[in-house]
Amino acid sequence: MNRARRAGANRGHGPAGRAAVGRFWLSVFVLSMLTVAGSDPPELSNGTVALRWDATGQWLVLTRSSDGREFFRMRPAGATVTAIHRVAVSNVPADGCAAWELRLQDGCRLQIWPVAGSGFVCGRAIRPAAGFPGQELTRWEVWEGRLTEEPEPEGWRVLGTGGLASPAQSPGSYVWLAVARPRSRAGLVAGWITHDRASGVWFPSVRDERVQLRARLDYGRVRLKPDGEVTSEVFAVGWFGDARLGLEQWAELVAHHYGIRLPPQPCGYCTWYSRPHGGASDEVHLRQLAELAARELAPFGFQVVQIDDKWQAGFSTNGPRRNFTTHDPAGPYPSGMKAAADSIRRLGLVPGLWYMPFAGTWYDPWFAPHADWFARREDGAPYETAWGGTCLDLTHPGARAHVESVTRRIVHEWGFRYLKLDGLWTGSATRQQYINSGYQEDHMGDARFHDPYRSNIEALREGLKLVREAAGPEVFLLGCNAAQNMRAYGAAMGWVDAMRVGPDNGPEWDRLIRGPLFSSRQYFLNGRVWYNDPDPVYVRPSVPLEQARLIASWVTVSGNLWMNSDWLPDLPAERLDILKRTLPSHGRPARPVDLFEREPARVWVVRDERTNGVRVLVGLFNWDAQPWSADEPLAELGLDPARFWERFEFWEDSLAAPAQGHLSATVPARACRIWMLRPTSDHPQVISTSRHVTQGIVDVEEEHWDRARRTLGGRSRVVGRDPYELRVVLPETGGYGAPVRAWVTLRGLPGTVAVRVPVALRTEGRLVRIGFLPPHGGVAEWQVQWPGHGDRRPGPDASNTD
Repeated sequence: MNRARRAGANRGHGPAGRAAVGRFWLSVFVLSMLTVAGSDPPELSNGTVALRWDATGQWLVLTRSSDGREFFRMRPAGATVTAIHRVAVSNVPADGCAAWELRLQDGCRLQIWPVAGSGFVCGRAIRPAAGFPGQELTRWEVWEGRLTEEPEPEGWRVLGTGGLASPAQSPGSYVWLAVARPRSRAGLVAGWITHDRASGVWFPSVRDERVQLRARLDYGRVRLKPDGEVTSEVFAVGWFGDARLGLEQWAELVAHHYGIRLPPQPCGYCTWYSRPHGGASDEVHLRQLAELAARELAPFGFQVVQIDDKWQAGFSTNGPRRNFTTHDPAGPYPSGMKAAADSIRRLGLVPGLWYMPFAGTWYDPWFAPHADWFARREDGAPYETAWGGTCLDLTHPGARAHVESVTRRIVHEWGFRYLKLDGLWTGSATRQQYINSGYQEDHMGDARFHDPYRSNIEALREGLKLVREAAGPEVFLLGCNAAQNMRAYGAAMGWVDAMRVGPDNGPEWDRLIRGPLFSSRQYFLNGRVWYNDPDPVYVRPSVPLEQARLIASWVTVSGNLWMNSDWLPDLPAERLDILKRTLPSHGRPARPVDLFEREPARVWVVRDERTNGVRVLVGLFNWDAQPWSADEPLAELGLDPARFWERFEFWEDSLAAPAQGHLSATVPARACRIWMLRPTSDHPQVISTSRHVTQGIVDVEEEHWDRARRTLGGRSRVVGRDPYELRVVLPETGGYGAPVRAWVTLRGLPGTVAVRVPVALRTEGRLVRIGFLPPHGGVAEWQVQWPGHGDRRPGPDASNTD
């Protein structure tokens, strides 16, 4: 898991990075006064979206530059605009970008600008501290707006952190929101780009048959200095012909702002859900499991073995014990946690550990001398929250020193390099809301901090910064979990490498479905802001075979974080093979087709053009208890419907007739079908491989056709002693049949001798199977040759020899 980082680019980590982030949106230069409220200034445009001022209703009007059509109107909440100035805002996505500054009667200023090269306008508000009642910052209604585009006959659908709903039924969404036409996917996208001091929330509603939208910031309860001013978080809003692209663009703006550069995505094991030997496991059985994983799964991309809850010392009657300074001497790791980490690392794997960095237990004797470390309620009692325990006050120097000390010990003394940070919300000193997705009132602000000038979100972000700096940039941080209280969701952006975006799952169907449900709606964060963690995949015998393939395939095709929590030593070979075929992640962008139509989305597409030609992976996932007759228009998949597309299904190991216009297939109940599609060609081409469910995306590094020699050649990355098969589809014309010969040369590590590997050929109609057994891992260079026109077709011996 080692990876190089450019200096000053550690996702905004470290003093230099944070200083740069703090300056990112702040430089503003007034150029001129454009207008007073009674007249209209010139249009402000980036070539994609334009702003104009409607003085009659005091509306900022957003239009598409392509056709001049209006799509949204917005105005500051609660005050009259008295003047508009043209200003230059620097250190934004386009340096020196032109902006408008609306000056309000109450002293507030709203700055707004189109972002160059984007479909968004961004903005922020600035208000004198004296403008807040009692000079106390609680909630700020920043602006209100309404959608002026017309819906499709089936109406608008709102997608937010609470899922898919009608505008009238949406509970409100944290951080981001989309309002889209479900079939065409055109729609409005709104999102908060910064999350430094406040929790940004969006509230849709319907009035006069129009979708309304409110932008609000929640701060808790923050004391303000009388001579200061408050700058809001930065928001973005825009219209997109495909709202999925808008959500992806918004996520990229967040990543750009916080300097996020994600490390390579790990794959591994979590002990918690295993049956037997779940929870934290124990040092004997953990060694047994890790040895099997190192032998059977590490060659396929498996890396991490993570120990979960119940290893630690302490006392608690409310959730886990929370003395993470040491192990429980009577617990599962009597030799200590350093010994546990060492035993994993000696096998060539990465040791991981669960802990709750921001929680303690006020009545645990270990914490008794440190009562000042805890946040307090208004009556002075320690801030206790369900399951999470007592929230540490991350504005207190003693509590901060404790968090830093524990993290340093886990990483630098014990040697763990993958940290699962549970109870993340406790760092904000707010109530547990589990299961939280759409907006829920949590009375944020009922905690009292050592520093009353810090907000709940600031406290949590500073705690996460402290963990990152103590752990170091090479340690992988998994946040857990957003569903405990969504205030941790935006606050964690820029600090964690992965985030559990939903509640705990399990091998039972009603729990297994949680990962796809919560992760699909937030797919655009994955690989941009962090890796979405849907919780583990399960392939144990108690899970029906089709369901085991379904969940493992979905996690891999969608590109989510891949973890398993089965007792690996007891898995039958058939079940272990499902894990091998879905390891590792493909690392390509994956996109749900029916995001605004169904939850969870059933149709996913991964497109890969890195080798010669295009590969399009289409995953059909049936979450229902009845079979599904899928009939997906190719145009909806981003494919040319006029062309013919070759197709191969992975789990059934079968070539089907070429598709044109639609991709049709029957998917059994709670099952999946994973199709590889390639445009028909006038020469043979690889349509699938046996190595991985993505059928060439992970393993085929090169593919080329030599027309003069009638030879298909390429390179594949293979796993030692794992039978490998290339599946080659023949064109319907051109005189191709069984190949005359095939040969494979296997190259291992640098300095090793290349070896020729025996090959088996089998022709089944238009499908040719080229199989071989690599004696070791490495890159296999392969060639398959067909006879020229008029040549004698090879006999059985010729088609099955080296």
